[in-house]
Amino acid sequence: MCRLRKHRVLAGAALTLLGALGCSGRAQATDEIQVYNAGIAAVGQFTIQQHLNYVGIGQKDPPFPGGFPSNHSLNGTPEFAYGMTDWWELGLYLPFAVQDRQFLSDAFKLRTLFVSPNADKRNLFYGINFELSYQMPKFAQTRWGLEIRPIIGMRNADYEFIVNPIVDVGFGKYGEADFAPAARVARKLKDNVYVGLEYYGDFGKIGAFSPLAEQQHTLFAVTDFKVGDVDIDFGVGYGLTRASDRLVVKTIIGYAFPVPGTKESSERASASGPINPMAHLSARSTPY
Repeated sequence: MCRLRKHRVLAGAALTLLGALGCSGRAQATDEIQVYNAGIAAVGQFTIQQHLNYVGIGQKDPPFPGGFPSNHSLNGTPEFAYGMTDWWELGLYLPFAVQDRQFLSDAFKLRTLFVSPNADKRNLFYGINFELSYQMPKFAQTRWGLEIRPIIGMRNADYEFIVNPIVDVGFGKYGEADFAPAARVARKLKDNVYVGLEYYGDFGKIGAFSPLAEQQHTLFAVTDFKVGDVDIDFGVGYGLTRASDRLVVKTIIGYAFPVPGTKESSERASASGPINPMAHLSARSTPY
């Protein structure tokens, strides 16, 4: 009986370990690091952004068997968007990572974003984003994922405060629903120039949050500005917990094409002027 009980204990411990590895189900790499601000492309307008994020000091162990550690990895995605109406935008991402001179594709993400019309002109604005992702084995243990991202924000002439209480859902054997909030507070220095702080977290499974040391909490100092018609978002992040990447540098370069039939070169509004610094951090192959 004692031997049988010991075997059961060992088997239970092994299952617990495998479950922990499976439920982590995400790489530390981050293809985009943004807080959604409910700004969208004008009706009939195409926009493009290039996200690039470098993990200077990150996790040295893979988050699950077959994954890759985030340390010294370059992660990013082009983002293509199109304004359907003054409250609806569609988007496409093609995430990737580069590590040890190896290029890794993370397939694609599709999003549909609904916002309060003319959010850039409102003191109180809101919206919700749904993002469906197909993920490759190096990036996640679940092939399909869904991000549900509410957007709630307030702004005046000088300041803005935005919260994205994100729920990330993974489908399949290792799937779970995680709480991964993001927030931003920023001050406008002059036209098209902002400085501020952004926070990105991952508390783990809803209803059974991870211990604090195993949660991901990262604080970024950010600035947004324009160079001609090009919008630039730049930030440096510091991980606050053991499970967070310690040093991350993020950048977003964006351009809004002229609206057909108009003379305006850009009508896109956002926290940093015309750029739309939104969207996670994130397939939930990412912590942000």
